[in-house]
Amino acid sequence: MNNEYNLSAKEISQQYITMLTDWLPSNSSIAIAVQDTYIYFHSGHQSIHLEVGQQVQSGSIAEKVLNTKRRTDAILDNSLFDTPYYGIGYPIYLQGVPAALVVVLPSTFTIQKVDPYQFLTGKQDEDWNPVAIEKISHIESLQKKTWFYVEGEQFKTSITLKELQMRLPSSFIRIHRSYIVNIHFIKKMSRDLTSNFIVTLKDGSELPVSQSYTNNLRSALEF
Repeated sequence: MNNEYNLSAKEISQQYITMLTDWLPSNSSIAIAVQDTYIYFHSGHQSIHLEVGQQVQSGSIAEKVLNTKRRTDAILDNSLFDTPYYGIGYPIYLQGVPAALVVVLPSTFTIQKVDPYQFLTGKQDEDWNPVAIEKISHIESLQKKTWFYVEGEQFKTSITLKELQMRLPSSFIRIHRSYIVNIHFIKKMSRDLTSNFIVTLKDGSELPVSQSYTNNLRSALEF
């Protein structure tokens, strides 16, 4: 893309931003991608990792919008963000060229509009078992499947960890890309030989805490 195109695209992009900021929460982020590159980015999140000129990632909302020319929404994991966010992508045109406008809303905005889960239904052998959410000690993503644990028993659910994090009560904390834990089942927190935190549950299970989620745990448990 030449400089003249870039200048015009920025001017048009700014018009979209001006309109969107009238109704978006102040901590929302907005990105515009043309072809395979982000040409505009406004961040409302301190934890967002995206820059003008960055390539559109495979599987992202922007890529899906550019490929399908349709509105797309999804819960975003921490590939670009430290914590999950809700994103909506819209197909637009800049000087006749297909583009994607992506609005990223903070997870708290989505949670306020969706009731938290009261129970999860898990599969064990050939049976499906509804389980009250407060009985679940932790949830794990393993081999592209999601499992939750109740008194040592393992149940499988079709709901992903990303989706669960947006709909679980505040007593559930994401501590790792693969784990969500119910703080009511935590016995203690300690450090391993590499100074990373380990969460020990009341049943003796030990779960790692990744560095990107350490602040989540510290904030929730105030230590």
